[in-house]
Amino acid sequence: QVQLVESGGGLVQPGGSLRLSCVASGSIMRMYGMGWYRQAPGQQRELVGNIGSGDNTNYADSVKGRFTISRDNAKNTVYLQMNNLKPEDTAVYHCNAVALTPRDNLSSYWGQGTQVTVSS
Repeated sequence: QVQLVESGGGLVQPGGSLRLSCVASGSIMRMYGMGWYRQAPGQQRELVGNIGSGDNTNYADSVKGRFTISRDNAKNTVYLQMNNLKPEDTAVYHCNAVALTPRDNLSSYWGQGTQVTVSS
């Protein structure tokens, strides 16, 4: 089993920045892709961006040029640097990771989420 714990959310003014972190722990044999999704009230969960084990990244068009994903493989941690935040970025941000474990083989895991609110 893998546990994902996000941190770094909060209230920020438009144009501000936040950095989210997600730490994965458990019986991880190998970590594959990691990423961030978000869900605003009344909307479906959507991909923000992800990063592969080879550090290749993919972003939603709405965040390109403003958000940056990075990872620290030694710490099983993924980060999301969010700059120039807009009110429409307000959502609960969830971490996702695909990992190989002895019990569950290759599976996808989710964190509980961290709230990001962009408001003046």
